[in-house]
Amino acid sequence: MLRREVITSLLALAASPAISANQSVPNAQAVQEFDLAMVLERARMLAAQPYRSRTAVSKEWTNLTYDQYRAIWFNERHALWADRSDTSARVDMFAPGLYFPHPIEIYEVDSGHVRNVPFDFSAFDKTDQFPDLPIDETLGYSGLRLRAETQREKVFQEFTVFQGASYFRAIGPDQIYGLSARGLAIDTAEPRGEEFPDFVAFWLERPGTDADFTRIHALLDSPSCTGAYTIDITHKSVTKMRIRATIFARKDITHIGIAPLTSMFQFDQTNRDVFFDFRPAVHDSDGLLIHNGAGEIIWRPLANPKTLQISSFQDDGPKGFGLMQRPRNFSDFADLEALYHRRPSAWVTPNDDWGAGAVTLVEIPTDKEIYDNIVAYWRPNNELKQGQSLKLDYDLDWGVGPPEGGLARVVNTSAGAGFSSGIVVTIDFAPHSNMPSDLTEVEKLLQSSAGRISSGVLQRNPETGGARLAFTFHPNGAELIEFRAQLRLSSEPLSEVWLYRWTV
Repeated sequence: MLRREVITSLLALAASPAISANQSVPNAQAVQEFDLAMVLERARMLAAQPYRSRTAVSKEWTNLTYDQYRAIWFNERHALWADRSDTSARVDMFAPGLYFPHPIEIYEVDSGHVRNVPFDFSAFDKTDQFPDLPIDETLGYSGLRLRAETQREKVFQEFTVFQGASYFRAIGPDQIYGLSARGLAIDTAEPRGEEFPDFVAFWLERPGTDADFTRIHALLDSPSCTGAYTIDITHKSVTKMRIRATIFARKDITHIGIAPLTSMFQFDQTNRDVFFDFRPAVHDSDGLLIHNGAGEIIWRPLANPKTLQISSFQDDGPKGFGLMQRPRNFSDFADLEALYHRRPSAWVTPNDDWGAGAVTLVEIPTDKEIYDNIVAYWRPNNELKQGQSLKLDYDLDWGVGPPEGGLARVVNTSAGAGFSSGIVVTIDFAPHSNMPSDLTEVEKLLQSSAGRISSGVLQRNPETGGARLAFTFHPNGAELIEFRAQLRLSSEPLSEVWLYRWTV
């Protein structure tokens, strides 16, 4: 099945005569001292020059079919550091072609020295379905994959992939790839079209024997900006990334997205009736979770709307946000191939004050699960002006999600026609130690922006052991209604704040 890691929209990358975004070392074995300042300076100098596109691989490579592209793969025996017993990681490479026409630069940093890692076509294995293509100087690797002994000794399992624009993905133990992250988002869902910055070069620091993290430096380039990134990737019970970056603006950027996440939501029990499918749900993520600066914990179930939807959750000093995959049982999806119950959640934690802005959620209609249709990111109120720089510092955790935060979590939302007129919505909460046995003590806060809503009924769900809040609403001609619900006890929050947007 064609998965969403095949990015269908890539922009040409920048280069300039003085200092090129795809500049390479003339001597492949040339060794020089590495300093992060050189990546910063390269980004700064690039931003001061006009954006120029890079040379792509030949058309024979970009004209590969998906099946042909899958017929070539990297032989792990040729992985970077595969012959080293004094390092804890391995790095595999991806071939160019198809939707990945622009090679990237890759450098190894060992004991403070940097060496170019040249493209080696002989490092790939292929089937007889792979055509005979020209091998010339335009070829280069299109991405990289990190492997380590994440679960068993002497078994190097992959846990992070960088490939396509500034996209990267990671997984925790016993998980499979799902949603993606990006280095930066620009003009997402704008009528003028989105700009996709690209990672054009990587410097890989060789970790020691007992190291549980890998440090990667990356150069980002796009028509609007450049950036110098340092990403520390720790692989334990969760895959944790600390991302530090400096962005340099080539021109004014009015719509910038920080820590963008991209995922897929097709259907669950809120819109199951729209899809004739043997599975009860299909999604990589089922909700947006926000810990805002005011101390609220907000859960917003995702939707697959009929038209593009953009939601902005205004905030000042956010504590964290992310796209979650909360269903964790096989029966939640009943899919033996896609295994959606094993997809990771991704959680963003700022390491400094991000000030005023909004967690922004973009929901795009989709009728197929092969397309990413969900984007979430932080949009600061302040624009980035030409010549200015912006420093970023945040953690990005890939796993089952952050701690509960002391409140009952929303574990499921369902919607559909009731026995009589109106639409019934049910919200299931996970069991919680603070939930009283007598649910009549619990206050139900229910609000709607339009239509008519019932007062709601709170009952114990014998299947989950938690509480279920059910209510009925009548749109009364409204085509869009915003709902808010929360359980409280003695005027204090007992559950997360549940927000939901209903549309015709």
